[in-house]
Parts: sequence; C-alpha cells; structure tokens
Amino acid sequence: MADAEIGLIGLAVMGENLVLNMASKGFTVAVYNRTTSKVDDFISGRAAGKSIIGTHSPEELVSKLKSPRRVMIMVKAGAAVDKVIESLLPYLDQGDILIDGGNSEFPDSTRRTSELAEKGILYIGTGVSGGEEGALKGPSIMPGGNPDAWPHVKSIFQAIAAKTDNGEPCCEWVGRGGAGHFVKMVHNGIEYGDMQMICETYQMMKDGLGMSNDQMHDVFANWNSGVLDSYLIEITRDILGYKDTDGNATVDMILDKAGQKGTGKWTAISALDVGQPLTLIGEAVFARCLSALKNERISAAKVLKGPDTSFEGDATALVDDLERALYASKIVSYAQGYQLMRAISEEKQWGLNYGAIALMWRGGCIIRSAFLGNIRDAFEQDPNLTNLLLDPFFQAAIESAQASWRRVVAIAATLGIPMPAISAALAYFDGYRTERLPANLLQAQRDYFGAHTYERIDRPSGEFFHTNWTGRGGTTSSSTYNA
Repeated sequence: MADAEIGLIGLAVMGENLVLNMASKGFTVAVYNRTTSKVDDFISGRAAGKSIIGTHSPEELVSKLKSPRRVMIMVKAGAAVDKVIESLLPYLDQGDILIDGGNSEFPDSTRRTSELAEKGILYIGTGVSGGEEGALKGPSIMPGGNPDAWPHVKSIFQAIAAKTDNGEPCCEWVGRGGAGHFVKMVHNGIEYGDMQMICETYQMMKDGLGMSNDQMHDVFANWNSGVLDSYLIEITRDILGYKDTDGNATVDMILDKAGQKGTGKWTAISALDVGQPLTLIGEAVFARCLSALKNERISAAKVLKGPDTSFEGDATALVDDLERALYASKIVSYAQGYQLMRAISEEKQWGLNYGAIALMWRGGCIIRSAFLGNIRDAFEQDPNLTNLLLDPFFQAAIESAQASWRRVVAIAATLGIPMPAISAALAYFDGYRTERLPANLLQAQRDYFGAHTYERIDRPSGEFFHTNWTGRGGTTSSSTYNA
C-alpha cells in the first residue's frame, strides 16, 4: 500500500535527521539505504513508533510512495547520485519527482534537471544547511531545478525548514537548473570565510595577547550579544569553554590540520571562471590547505624566524578592535559572495532574489546570524544593489569599524601572526574604493612583452592600442580578450 508522502535514500547523519524532522511534522516517510542493515537499525531505533517505513530496495521504496512519487536522495555528491537515480528510474512514472539534497556541484544539477526532464521526471537540486541539529529541528533549504516540481514539495520543505523570528520559513524557490545547489555552494564558501576569520581573531587573542580559553570564552559570549550575533560565534564560545573528562580544554588537544569537502574550493573556482574577486573566501580555502601541511610547518618552524616582539598596548582595546575588524571583514565576505551570485545569475539568467536568499540563510543554516536581516533589508530597499558596501547601513558600519580594522591588520603584521582572510578583506575594500588602480602599469607590461594591447583614458572604451616599446617590435598585436 502506498502510504508515504515522500521517500528518502541515504541514512547517514543528515538523512536520518531529515526523516525524523519530516515525521515530526506529520509526514509519512519511506526510507532506504544501500546497506540495508542501517534501515533495520534505524526502524528499530530512533524511528521506532514513528510514521517511518523501512524498505530494502529502490523498487520497494517507490512502491510505498503516493503519486506523484517524491524521492529525496542524501548520498555523497558525484557519481553516487547518478547511480541512485539510475536505480530508481525503472520504477518511476512521468511527473514523479527526484530531489538531490546533498552537496552536489551546481553544473551536475543543471545537467540532471535537463536529462530527467527529457524522461518526464521532475528534478530538484536543493541545498540543505544546518548540520545534524539543523536537519532535525529545521534547516535552511535552497531548492532549484525544474520549477514544475516545486508545488509538489513546497508544503513539505517549508514545514520542515527553520523559521525566522517572524515565522517565515527559511526555504523558498531559488531558480532553474543548478540554482539551488549554486546558492548552497556560495553559502558554504561564506561559511569557510566566517570560520577562518573567527580562527584568526582566536589566534590573535591566544598568541598575541596570551589570553586563556576561559577569557576567550567570555569574549565570544559577549560578542554573541552584539553585531556578531551568529551561530558560528555561539559555537566558538561553547568550544572554548568545553573540557574533556580529564579536565583538559578539548580545543587544545585537537590537531591543527583542517579538512574540507570541496564546496569552498568550488566557490573560489566559480569566482575565477566569471572574473569575480572572491579574495576572502579564496584565502580561507588556502588557509585550510596550508594547515594541512602540518609536517612541513613543524620543520619550517625550526628554521624560519619571525619578529621577536610582543604586544605592549592595551589588550582590552585590541579585543574591541578585533570585534570591529571581524565585523567589517564579514561585511566584505558577504559583499563578495553576493557579487558572485549576481554574476552567475546574470550569466545563467536565473533571476536570483538576493533578499530572499538572505532570508533563507537567516535561520537553520551554519552562517545564520542577525546580520543577515540587514542584508535582506538592503536588497529590499534596492533590488539592483551592485555591492553591499554601497548600501547606507553597511557604509556606516565599515566607516565605524575602519580604524580598528587597520590597527588589527597592522598589529598582526608586526607580531607575525597570520591573518590572511581579514587582511584580504581590508585589501579588497581599499581596492574597491580606489578610483585608479595600478592596472595601467600592468597593462603596459602585458603589452610590452606580449603585445596584448591596452585602452586609453583619452579615447573611447573598447578601442585598443599597442606600443612598440623597444623600437624593435612590429605593429602586429595579440588578439584582445579576457579569459
């Protein structure tokens, strides 16, 4: 008998918790996992007594679903998703809906949307953010793909999604093709940046000021009640106050070697592909790469010496400066992320709603923060805003924080404490606000060695020139293009 409103394949942490979330909202869910013993363990364990049906094959899963059938796939991105889709297709009818809720690359979702539409299957590639707790209690959900599928899943998705303080679901249709997974990718890139900047302020407090974990715990607790109010600041507070059973601070026992699953890298690559200066997130990705060179760093630390100096100023004032520097850098990170979204949206003709995206990120997800309400306000006031730095609210915030921001970067350089993301944010700000950058010299260099041509300030834009700089070259110039 077909009893279930939706099926889910993949009972790892996110899958299990999404199923329990759906059941708690009154939906009946059929579940399947390739290792079928996980199905049995789940049904007899956390799912016991709930409106959850265990199945042991794709065919059985589909047989338990009401029409149109809705199947959510929660497996590792890449070939695994395609294999699951192939296993389901023989049992699906036209108009049935497949949903990929993993961290797929957005071009894959674009491809699958098109390929499945040709078979009469409606496809959704949806970003789901919030980790284990978010999946269970209410994640941020970013669906895209075939718009004909949205009415069939909207009630389920918006029921299980996180809600803002005003009760608005942190879930709305994003756009066609890979738009949903693209927005989730940018979310994760911004997450990389936020985490790295928090780590840089932590290192400055720990190594620059010699603060204890308890002292830093108190700082982050204080920050979480101000402009930096956010999930990541909140968990940093908790981490710094957590001790093992033997009394050791757990954070101090963790190897300083960061992992990554690729979404930050994908974000940086996407920015390079469309020529957007996503400098902060790029530095956050590279910081993880540098951390992974642990053995090399151990060797280098023995022979490469930095400045032999210590901080002699007002520690309390520097902590206040760190708060403002972190806030200003966070504004830049989101400004860059939204610039990337605008560039890709225009290229793909997605028509992304930037205020709605801020709302989707307002609750449930890893980067949720009070600050996102200000971003939503900015785009509601000016939907065509080209850069968040140009919004009056954020202009004023940057102006207020700027002196602190510069002091922090200068002190970090003086002490030899790396701040790649916060420094990159300040460099971007200074570059973006500079009317004339030294790219005129760069273009002259390119023309000198490669006859790549240049434009002139005294001639119309789009007219290109070449100079025979040495007197030995010819008049032939290279073709002009931007990769």
